[in-house]
Amino acid sequence: MSDHSNATRTEAEPQHLPVIVIGGGQAGLSISYFLQRAGVEHLVLEKHTMTHTWRAQRWDAFCLVTPNWQCALPGHPYAGNDPHGFMKRDEIIAYLDGFIEKVAPPVREHTEVRSVKRRAQGGYIVVTSAGTFTADHVVVASGGYHVPIVPRMAERLPDSIAQIQSADYRNPQALPEGAVLVVGSGQSGAQIAEDLHLAGRKVYLAVGEAPRCARFYRGRDVVDWLADMKYYDLPVTAHPLREGVRDNTNHYVTGRDGGRDIDLRRFANEGMELYGVLDDYRDGVLRFAPNLGQALDDADATYNRINASIDKYIAERGIDAPPASRYTPVWTPAGERDGFDPLVAGIGSIIWCIGFRPDFSWLEVPVFNGRGYPGHERGVTTHPGLYFLGLPWLHTWGSGRFSGIARDAEHIAGLIAEHTADPIADPIASANQRDALAA
Repeated sequence: MSDHSNATRTEAEPQHLPVIVIGGGQAGLSISYFLQRAGVEHLVLEKHTMTHTWRAQRWDAFCLVTPNWQCALPGHPYAGNDPHGFMKRDEIIAYLDGFIEKVAPPVREHTEVRSVKRRAQGGYIVVTSAGTFTADHVVVASGGYHVPIVPRMAERLPDSIAQIQSADYRNPQALPEGAVLVVGSGQSGAQIAEDLHLAGRKVYLAVGEAPRCARFYRGRDVVDWLADMKYYDLPVTAHPLREGVRDNTNHYVTGRDGGRDIDLRRFANEGMELYGVLDDYRDGVLRFAPNLGQALDDADATYNRINASIDKYIAERGIDAPPASRYTPVWTPAGERDGFDPLVAGIGSIIWCIGFRPDFSWLEVPVFNGRGYPGHERGVTTHPGLYFLGLPWLHTWGSGRFSGIARDAEHIAGLIAEHTADPIADPIASANQRDALAA
């Protein structure tokens, strides 16, 4: 790494860089790509190793839920022979390794950022496990999934039941004997429940409010239709829910075995036990909300609504496609079940699949709302030189994914490049940045 000090700097003074990027995942690598193209000196700080979560927090049978053609990291589009297939875990890692090799970022791995503060003279001071730096610009590219959510009721469950979070799940064989309770039916929960079910494990699934969508409809992948409909280009400011869309749970579907729907009702027909949201554990009994029927109906309504929007698109353009259809439930719960004793049911393990929460406690700059989410417009905060990248719906649906992160990174890198010739001096307001927000 080059030395940014001058001849008069003492060893006690922190090293200064124009830009520090926090996070060495696809977001941090993407902005490094564009900063290098713009000739902007920078350093990427990564707590673990580059693209760590893809290597350490994915189960063995994990695969993408979006088709390979949507893998469009900057300068590194998918180049395989199966653009409409779905890369498996090892293939994803190989794709990312190729991206790392192309970008060759200036990076310090195994370097934890412990605090970021504004400096009185402008810019930021970044304290890390490897020393202190100062920078005119800081890009927070560490994502928004930091701390796994596990309810406090977990502390009261019997010690004989093993408990893990979705990031720690690897395969059915690694779990203790007995039935498995999967809590949560978002993308991870639904896919892990399927993985266990296909392996012949007895599965209990606590179903949440996650929506679902079809994998294929009217002769094509639903993602292909939605791309043609420009859904993935829709900015958050034009979405009907506006910023509220950032709170939405992702639709459950899978790319497994070439891609297919995930139909929880079919799983129930095959022996999976479905319950509503897990509410509590008391008096030796797991208690569930009486919302299973409504949750299944709502998920199916979303499924049919997305397909209906595709029907409309096809009709308006006179596209020749297979006929329309509507999902009809293949199983309906006879009634709501309020709970069961996990020991009597033979539960040997519980997998918590209810998501993650962000942890930006190290970022000591007042940019957060009441829910701890950073305030920004397309990643640009009101504090000059502070940016976010890689968050879900930062700008569009693809902002936190391989498909859309490139344009967000290019946008922020362009703003930084405009400022590097004239380092930011005012830590409170920047006329240029306000102009960029208004544009």
